[in-house]
Amino acid sequence: MSSFAQVRPQQRTPFALYWHSLWLLTRRDLRVRYSTSVLGYFWSVLDPLVMAGIYWFVFTQVFQKDVGASPYIVFLLSALLPWMWFNGAISDCTRAFLREAKLIRSTRIPRTIWVNRLVLSKGIEFLASIPVLVLFAVVYGAEINPDALFFPLAILLQVVLTAGVGLLIAPLVVFFRDLERAIKLILRFLFYASPIIYSTADLPANLHFWAAFNPLSGIFSLYRSAFFPDQLDWFAVGMSAILSLAFLVGGLFVFSRTERAVLKEI
Repeated sequence: MSSFAQVRPQQRTPFALYWHSLWLLTRRDLRVRYSTSVLGYFWSVLDPLVMAGIYWFVFTQVFQKDVGASPYIVFLLSALLPWMWFNGAISDCTRAFLREAKLIRSTRIPRTIWVNRLVLSKGIEFLASIPVLVLFAVVYGAEINPDALFFPLAILLQVVLTAGVGLLIAPLVVFFRDLERAIKLILRFLFYASPIIYSTADLPANLHFWAAFNPLSGIFSLYRSAFFPDQLDWFAVGMSAILSLAFLVGGLFVFSRTERAVLKEI
């Protein structure tokens, strides 16, 4: 099979060219991020592990609260790891155009790549952390059930949601610099407003319906269903799918309408 470099430019499809450029930039990001790091891969899981350890200690040892499901450490990690993907990608998207301004102006590749590369690189780090989740599940006796087949669906929905939000905020930050600080505050609020350290079932009954309008709720329920089948909420999953597509369409619309103005501004 011919490699991409051996294929003539006129024979390369737009999708192949887009994917090739996206992969090159993503690989560059990962190499730069870990080239001077001694621990390398372990940094991608160390932060969520420390956070999970803190919340596990606070809720199970200090307050001894009955939240989530048992084993609680697996319950935490099954949502905390994908949250780190979403949080990291959106945080980086606030600087997607400002950090690479000269390179963006001097190249003709589709500008959406500068956002999607961040989604992909953080997604690869998430995939690299899955063995750690499985290891904790084995150690603490959390059995994997057939609902684990929904894991790819959760990943797909998260890609759509994260890309949509990233495409929406990346150009807006160029015009409204204070938005970068606002996004950090929103992400901090969203962490506690999402079922990460608790289950949707732990919320008051009158909030169950409204919790589904947080697109992360359905996505996290899909991830958790691999170990806790009772966490699967198809209404929340359906809302997540609708809202994720809405964010993607909205993000593409805003991006296309502001792209020229962004290039002039940076």
